[in-house]
Amino acid sequence: MSEARPRPAPGERLTIGAVGARYLDHLEARGRKHATVVGVEMALRVHLVPFFAEKPIDKIRTSDIEELVALQQRRGLSAKSIRTYIGTLSALFNYAAAPQRQWVAHNPARGVELPPKQDNQDIRFLDPDEVASLVRAAIPGPYQQIDRALYLTAAMTGLRQGELVALRWRDVDWPAARIRVRQNYVLGQFGTPKSRRSTRSVPMADRVAGELDRLYKVSGQPTEDDLVFADIHTGGPLSKPAILRRFRKALAAAGLDETRRFHDLRHTFGTAMAATGLPMRTLQEWMGHRDIATTQIYADYSPSSHEAAYIQEAFGSTDSSLRASEQITGRDSEAAGDLDDCGDAQVADAALGSADLDGVHPRAVGESFLGDPEALAVDADVLADLQLGLHRGDPRP
Repeated sequence: MSEARPRPAPGERLTIGAVGARYLDHLEARGRKHATVVGVEMALRVHLVPFFAEKPIDKIRTSDIEELVALQQRRGLSAKSIRTYIGTLSALFNYAAAPQRQWVAHNPARGVELPPKQDNQDIRFLDPDEVASLVRAAIPGPYQQIDRALYLTAAMTGLRQGELVALRWRDVDWPAARIRVRQNYVLGQFGTPKSRRSTRSVPMADRVAGELDRLYKVSGQPTEDDLVFADIHTGGPLSKPAILRRFRKALAAAGLDETRRFHDLRHTFGTAMAATGLPMRTLQEWMGHRDIATTQIYADYSPSSHEAAYIQEAFGSTDSSLRASEQITGRDSEAAGDLDDCGDAQVADAALGSADLDGVHPRAVGESFLGDPEALAVDADVLADLQLGLHRGDPRP
């Protein structure tokens, strides 16, 4: 498929805006995800085109880009945002410098010193009592049963919000006790999951199965192609701003911090699974992380029955003190072995407990940003659909 815009005429001096428009055509022609294209368009429109204006792209120097970085820092943009926008600019220069174009001689963004990545210490999650309280506090009304099932499924499967919204009844495998992730819903469009690993199967614990079964019955036994969490008025996908509004009302009704994000339910799952001793490779598969390094952030919450013993021995422990340490950990050394499809649903049940959801580790963890190899797009369902800007004015609750 050829690019939509014509090549520049001989002698034409291209600007960032002109090259950016061609680059967007190029991304769409290559079938890049809608979220990637939208992320690049936003970076161009909000940051890159206003700064470089009509300056020809072949006249942009490393010092110009360093000035842009400094300006963004003075404006208070996060290091993550700056790295994303400069990454997009670098991809744009790579496109312009390709042998078939040669609109620039080199990529000046390569020499730019970027602000260091910041460890996110502020990402939170709900403890088991809070999860139970949130589910009970789902706002009364036509969406109550949907929200109850939505909150519990998010906390006990780790699915992203877009994956939950796109879930269909055919994806709920009752006999195998698994939920199969095949689609995502981001920026108002259905598409494939975020990465190859995001197409996956996740164990369905008994409590989740029971809540989904109740939702299935009150929904009038929908067809396999119907959405699990369908809007009751349209049958289509739930409005994400409406989900957030009801989520915050439920948090307030449960006496919880209303600033929590829906995405914190995903972190609840990751932390709880790590606390059971689940192998990181298995957790990576369940959460659909492309890179094991992303999953590894949960490793600090994975218990071990041996680590304390090493320290005790190094400092001259006695047998009795070692036995006391084993009692404190309260874990069987073989409990963290490999799991198969017959047992992994029970791990989710055990991690979040029975009716009281006991047992989740009381700490928060974060999920690192995964950049696109060619054009960096934003994460967490594209920053909650670009801060929900595509859904303003939705009248539904």
